[in-house]
Amino acid sequence: MNNQLNVSLSPHIHGGETTRKLMFGVVIALIPTFIASVIFFGVGAIITTAAAVISCVTIEYLIQRFLLRKPISITDGSALVTGLLLALTLPSNIPIYIVVIGSVAAIGIAKMTFGGLGNNPFNPALVGRAVMLISFPTHMTSWPTPAGFATGYIDAVTGATPLAIIKEGIKNGESIAQLMEKIPSTVELMLGKMGGSIGEISAIALLIGFVYMLYKRIITWHIPVAVIGSLALFTSILWISNPDVYASPTFHILSGGVLIGAIFMATDYVTSPMIPKSMIIYGCGIGILTAVIRIWGAYPEGVMFAILIMNAFVPLLNAYIKPKRFGEEVKNG
Repeated sequence: MNNQLNVSLSPHIHGGETTRKLMFGVVIALIPTFIASVIFFGVGAIITTAAAVISCVTIEYLIQRFLLRKPISITDGSALVTGLLLALTLPSNIPIYIVVIGSVAAIGIAKMTFGGLGNNPFNPALVGRAVMLISFPTHMTSWPTPAGFATGYIDAVTGATPLAIIKEGIKNGESIAQLMEKIPSTVELMLGKMGGSIGEISAIALLIGFVYMLYKRIITWHIPVAVIGSLALFTSILWISNPDVYASPTFHILSGGVLIGAIFMATDYVTSPMIPKSMIIYGCGIGILTAVIRIWGAYPEGVMFAILIMNAFVPLLNAYIKPKRFGEEVKNG
C-alpha cells in the first residue's frame, strides 16, 4: 500500500465562485460607468469600447488557437474585462487602429506571454495603455470635452483636463485659487462634467460599481480605501502647508483616474496582494506614488504608473507578509 501523502497547490477550499462569475460581476459593476461615458461622450465612447472589447477577445482567441494551441478560454470573461477597462482609460476620439495596438499589448504581451490568466505580473489593461501613451502621446493626451451626441467620433472638441490645468497653471506661477475658477466645481466633478478618459469622469458611477462589488464580495475594501485614504492624507498635508501651490485632497480624489484605478485596476486578483495587511501597504503605496507623480512628476496624472510600479512589489508582499499557519501556536505575553 502506498501511504504517500500528496499535497496539492492552494486553494484547498472551494468557495463556490468561478472565474466567469467574478469577471461578469466586474462587468456589471462597470455598467454605470459605461452609461455615464455614453451620456457625456456619445458615439465616441461606444466605438472606443466596442473596438477595445472586440480586439481583446479576438486577440486572445487567435493566440490560444494558433500560437499556443491551448483550449479557448475567452468565455471566462477575463478578456472582456480587460477590453472594458482598457477602453475606459482612453479618450473617446482615439483612432481604432491605436486601440487595436493597445489590445495587442494588453493581451498578447502583458497576459498571454506570461501564460494567460493568473500568471501575469502586471495589470494587462494598464500595460496596454502605457504602450499606447508611449507610442502615441499626442492622441493619448487629446481629451474631448463632454458634449454627448452633439459631436461625432472624429470631430470632438478637445480641451485640457482639470489635472493638466492645475499642473500647467502652477508651472506658470498662478495660484490654486485662480486655477480653481477654470475647472469644474466639486459637484460637476462628482457628476462627470470634465474632460478626460471615458471612464474616469463620473465619480458617482464609479462609486456605484464599488458598492456593488463590495456587496457581492467580488473585492474587499482594503485596497480602494488604502489608495484613496493615503492620497487624501498626503495631499492634505501639502494643501494645509501651502494652499496657494497644492490642490485640495477632494480635487485629487475626484479628478483623473484615482477612483477607477483604486476600485477596478488596483484590485485585480492576479496583480494585487492576497492578505489584508499587504493589501493596505500596496494601496498606500499606490496612493502616495500617485500624489508624488502628479505634483512633482512630468505627467499631470500618475495613477497608471503608480499601480504598475506597485504590481512589481506584489510578489515581495506575498512572500514576506503571510497569515499565521493553520495550527501555529500563539504565544501569550
